[in-house]
Amino acid sequence: MRESTPNRTGGGRGKLVVISGPSGTGKTTICKELVRRLPEAMLSVSATTRPKRPSEGDGESYWFISQEEFLRRRQAGGFLESAEYLGHLYGTPAEPVRQALAQGRTVILEIEVQGGAQVARSVPDSIRIFVLPPTMETLQARLAGRETESVRQMQRRLAEADGEIGFARDSACYQHFVTNDEVERTVEEIIRIIEKERVIR
Repeated sequence: MRESTPNRTGGGRGKLVVISGPSGTGKTTICKELVRRLPEAMLSVSATTRPKRPSEGDGESYWFISQEEFLRRRQAGGFLESAEYLGHLYGTPAEPVRQALAQGRTVILEIEVQGGAQVARSVPDSIRIFVLPPTMETLQARLAGRETESVRQMQRRLAEADGEIGFARDSACYQHFVTNDEVERTVEEIIRIIEKERVIR
């Protein structure tokens, strides 16, 4: 583990890093490792209307709120981006991100491709990375290994994954594509991308 050091941007504005990819590609594990290894990094916690899984705590991976509350916050401009995925709403609370960037921190956003496209427009100097599975067969095996969803739900996720990958490649919203065949190697590759982008931007 790297020791925490002062922000490399020289005390200026921080950097927003978007991590997207189909469900089951290991995004959450990757993001947690990035926060652990990168100096001054923090993970933005999204809000969602989807039901909480038994293993999840409020404010850890997500803030779980009602649809009515989500819509109220969105109407008030409270989200940096928001999107619908498999019938549920997801959004990034804007104020914590703005505060962290003003403090010179690196903010990691784990969001869907719809949200990634919004961030590409609203924060064009963000670093946007799309995580790919080694193969669709590998993705299917990872989803099945979770044992948290029905066969029908898993089939929906696989269908969504095809669409997400196609959108990410065709939209030009993502500057970088990384295949997650092994978490350690993937995290190191993403760290190199972030450090390189800090220098050239």
